[in-house]
Amino acid sequence: MDDPLSFIDAIIRRVSAGNLLAAGLLLATALLCALIAYLRTAERYSLRAFFEFAIPHEVIVHPSARADLLFWVTRRALMPFLMLPAGITFVVAVGYATNRGLGALLGIDQPILGEPGPVTVVVFTLTMLVAYDLSYYLYHTAQHRFPFLWELHKVHHSAEVMIGITKDRVHPLDELMNRAWDGVIPGICFGIWTLLSLDPVEVTVFGVNVYVMRNILMMDFVRHTHFKISFGALNHVVLCPHWHQLHHSTDPRHYDKNFGLLFSFWDRLFGTLCVPKPDEDFKFGIMDRDAAAYQSLSGLYILPLKKMGRHIVRFGRRLRGLPDRPRQSA
Repeated sequence: MDDPLSFIDAIIRRVSAGNLLAAGLLLATALLCALIAYLRTAERYSLRAFFEFAIPHEVIVHPSARADLLFWVTRRALMPFLMLPAGITFVVAVGYATNRGLGALLGIDQPILGEPGPVTVVVFTLTMLVAYDLSYYLYHTAQHRFPFLWELHKVHHSAEVMIGITKDRVHPLDELMNRAWDGVIPGICFGIWTLLSLDPVEVTVFGVNVYVMRNILMMDFVRHTHFKISFGALNHVVLCPHWHQLHHSTDPRHYDKNFGLLFSFWDRLFGTLCVPKPDEDFKFGIMDRDAAAYQSLSGLYILPLKKMGRHIVRFGRRLRGLPDRPRQSA
């Protein structure tokens, strides 16, 4: 890891090449889950009925679905230039610092294990998955606990229908902050592995591809649809789509529940798990008076920043011992 910039550039080039395959796997997974959900509920089977079930008219024409589509298109324009390089940069930066710091402290100047074998790769994969997932759980919990972060995360929860790409209904600043936080726990884990592995570029590319595969395996697209998919006994380990759909529910009983991304045992461990009834339906969205404002691009991009600004101003006034000004409607 002598040149961090060329190291990051090599990783970005290698990872970008796999995006098309990942998109294809994501689509195939969504189609399979739609078929399974349809076969479980339909009394008569037909191709037309299947597509009406998978793509309901009332969902597609909903203002929230239109906002999702417009937001997804504009976010795609930003993603290649910001999110992927930023995510990799933060992890690699912390990993590089960990590599140098621990290497100097322990007197390690060459990878200990040499070229990684199958066992090393499996252990590396598992540790990086756990590190990423724990990092996400902690940040997701903070998004719901701190008003400053909630104003950004509210963009995601403002969706009133789920159409798959709702998974990307995330404010760019929220995404950037999440990627920065992801640099801490996964970055330290990665840095330790660069002291053990011969080729950190290859290991990192593998790790990022595992991160993409994790999104497919956890059905991030599917869990942001109306398909009530459960994994049965595996729900004790892996958070199924139906359990995540409960997280988007407007029912107060479901607030601040099921924060996990891939694994469900974090919620069980920290007391935030809520198991829905089989085939339970949920109403999605937020209960704010200005909820309708979030169904436009300006509401999704600009409104959260305005509300964050008000929190900053109020915090500054409190630091100076000044009383809060009366709140204005959003």
